[in-house]
Amino acid sequence: MKIFLDSASLSEIETVYETGLLSGVTTNPTLVRKSGANYTSLITTLARDMPELESISAEVNTGSVDSMFKEAMTFASIGEAVTVKVPLTPEGLKVCKRLSKLGIKTNVTLCFSAAQAVMAALAGATYVSPFVGRCNDNSFSGVELVRAIAGLYRAQGVETQVLAASLRDVHHVSRCFLYGANVVTLPAGVFHKMYDHVLTREGLSIFNQDYKKING
Repeated sequence: MKIFLDSASLSEIETVYETGLLSGVTTNPTLVRKSGANYTSLITTLARDMPELESISAEVNTGSVDSMFKEAMTFASIGEAVTVKVPLTPEGLKVCKRLSKLGIKTNVTLCFSAAQAVMAALAGATYVSPFVGRCNDNSFSGVELVRAIAGLYRAQGVETQVLAASLRDVHHVSRCFLYGANVVTLPAGVFHKMYDHVLTREGLSIFNQDYKKING
């Protein structure tokens, strides 16, 4: 059971990393564009300064197999924690297969069906990323997709890990883990909400008041 942060903001990542609860980071071109970061520099900084991260996903630009593979090798050369993120397309799976044979970690992204997850596993993916929130946006359950993929992998003894992505609320995090996800990746806002509960706040307030009374 692992939590990755879905962010390209170095300050956000640093804050969550300091909790000691973070196992990895996922990024994509959209997040990088919004943050204004230089993609390669960001990945390099994370790999150098955050040694406890086991996975830092760096997404290749969609194109030919050769162009994606070349970019993938550039990312992989940054450090052992780097996981190359490829799309769930015929070209992306070919790149995944080539990288897997070289022992390079891969994250096959944009998965929306169990059938697609089968193909990712056959390509040797380290992780497959079903997009929970985007499934829900299109009127089918993202957490049920996670359950289907996890069950299929379990039945077949597949080593590919289910990385539940596009999570937008705390409720989905716990359900994805319950249904068999190995990893969830989520925005910083959702991560920080996982600490929060009204009864915890109320209980702490009572304890603090009583502590003051005990100690005058």
